[in-house]
Amino acid sequence: MQRNMAGTLYVVATPLGNLEDMTLRAIRVLKEVSLIAAEDTRRSRTLLTHFDIHTPSISYFDQVEERKAPRLVQRLREGQSVALISDAGTPGISDPGFRLIRAAIEAGIRVVPVPGPSVIVAALSVAGLPTDRFAFEGFVPSRPGARRAFFAGLRGERRTVVCFEAGRRLIASLSVLRDVLGAREVVVAREVTKLFEQFERGDVSDVLSRLGVQPVRGEVTLLIGPAVESGEARVAEPGQPTVEDDMRSALERLLAEGLSLKESARQLAKQRGWSRREIYQAGLELQRQHDDAAG
Repeated sequence: MQRNMAGTLYVVATPLGNLEDMTLRAIRVLKEVSLIAAEDTRRSRTLLTHFDIHTPSISYFDQVEERKAPRLVQRLREGQSVALISDAGTPGISDPGFRLIRAAIEAGIRVVPVPGPSVIVAALSVAGLPTDRFAFEGFVPSRPGARRAFFAGLRGERRTVVCFEAGRRLIASLSVLRDVLGAREVVVAREVTKLFEQFERGDVSDVLSRLGVQPVRGEVTLLIGPAVESGEARVAEPGQPTVEDDMRSALERLLAEGLSLKESARQLAKQRGWSRREIYQAGLELQRQHDDAAG
């Protein structure tokens, strides 16, 4: 009897950027539920105002999920229906929602998907990479050692891999990818469905050359093509620069411009996502080499 009287938890996908991607069903559900649990109520306000939705909303982000999930489940038990939305795309996909969805299921509450935009599927659909099998790996690790290990784990991967990366670290990640996986095919999908949408496709070295050295802005989805049939990635061409070569070249340019080693390391760590300690060590090695040559 309790279950029949309980409300429903709707997991509602919202636009990635273009509001025209909002579905009619999503609009109706958001208007009909008792409460909207939004990742960021400030960002969701634009969406709700645009579609004339006046349903009360509360913030529901990673740091409060453990505390707020039981309260929302209680409201669902009491017969209120709740819609869960993230800032963009489908909730629960590298966004808050797992704890609430799991708790609702365990409480016997009906959980209903209201499907719509997903940057993973959107990027895959136009990538030009194999889509019969693919894997989503979440965010690329930010620490240099973990990042290198992450890409090393993809050496024999025969599925297309989709992952997220911060724009400011993209160049560094692609450099490590090239160093570890060789001439792998990649697609960089930036700001999907938004005003400055951009897709860069091709060999990782070609993509790197087109992107240049400046930090990439906006949200990035990185797609990595599968390894060759042998199960091993193609070996990089002889003489192909490694991430260490890139670091040394960038560092030499800044030092030649008159910047101190400390300031050069700070700038490159910020711009390229490299470890400041590794940059500094590379600078000390360069200075030793120059001193030896001068001696």
